[in-house]
This record gives sequence, structure tokens and C-alpha cells, in this order.
Amino acid sequence: MLFNAINQSYFGLFFGRQAVQARNFNYAKFPIRPFTVGRIPRQKVEQETSEESVGDKKDRIEEVPVETSIRYLKSTAYHTTYGDEPVWKQYRRNHKGAFPPLKTRKTCIRAGKISTGNPCPICRDEYLVLKAENVELLKQFISPHTGATLSSSVTGICQKRHKELLVAIEIAKDRGLITFDV
Repeated sequence: MLFNAINQSYFGLFFGRQAVQARNFNYAKFPIRPFTVGRIPRQKVEQETSEESVGDKKDRIEEVPVETSIRYLKSTAYHTTYGDEPVWKQYRRNHKGAFPPLKTRKTCIRAGKISTGNPCPICRDEYLVLKAENVELLKQFISPHTGATLSSSVTGICQKRHKELLVAIEIAKDRGLITFDV
């Protein structure tokens, strides 16, 4: 009796019949979508690892030895790429607006891979290693007029590599590999 009263009222016209239909709905007619937990089947994982084993150009997990970097600075490949100019000379930073930000990005490499589309000159070339023994590379970041280290805004290298550069230059000066005026 109460149900008929609801059906006849304005409220019952819209909600009462739908409630009855929902109770009588047969869910077995429709297939249930399986719930996934985000696991990748083993076959797909094996296929992906076999494709990645060829080599990834953005992979920076393995470090190049300093001796290889020194030989690279003397090679024809280096001279065809950079010529007689410093490695940072041809690099142009990407930024929005007319004026570049005062500081460069914090790092170009995250989780062992290049994470930016336009990495800094040191991060993009894996054979440029900032160590105290690599004097020819370090001299490119020292001003020939004043003897001071060039800032990261001038060279365009990321903050992480700039700190490594400052440490490598100080170690090279302490060891006597780079001469400087006091």
C-alpha cells in the first residue's frame, strides 16, 4: 500500500520505480570487467628487457674512466664535434620568455637516464668526465683573462655538474696540475 502511494506521487514517478528495477536487475547477463592490480605478465617483461639490451643512448649508469675521457679529448671525433672552441660555447639553453633564469637546472640525469630534452654540455656527452686528472677539459671552464672559474649561467652546465667542476678544479690546483696566481 505504501509502495503504491510512492509510485503515484511526483517523487515516486522518478525514484520509486527505479529502485524496484534495480532490485530485480540480473547482473549475470553482463560480463564483469576483471580487476587488475598493475602487474605485468612475465612474457611482456621478457620482451621489453630483450629490446632494451641493445643499448639506450640516454643511459648514464656506467661511468667512463678518466683515461678514456683524456683520449677522447685528443681524438678526431672530439675535434669534429667541438672544433677548437670550449665544449660549452655552442650550447644554447632552452627557456621560456626573453630572459633566461639566473640559475641553470639542478641536474640533467635522474635515475641513471637523461631526463631532459636539452641536457647540459657535460651531461649530453658521456665521454666528458670532470676529474682532476682531466686538465684539458677543466681549463675550458677557467677564464683565460682572470683565472676565475666561469659561472654556470655562462657555461650552461647544470648545478650538479658545476659543483663537480668546482671540486675537480680545486683538487687539480691543490695537486699542482693547474697553475694559478695568488
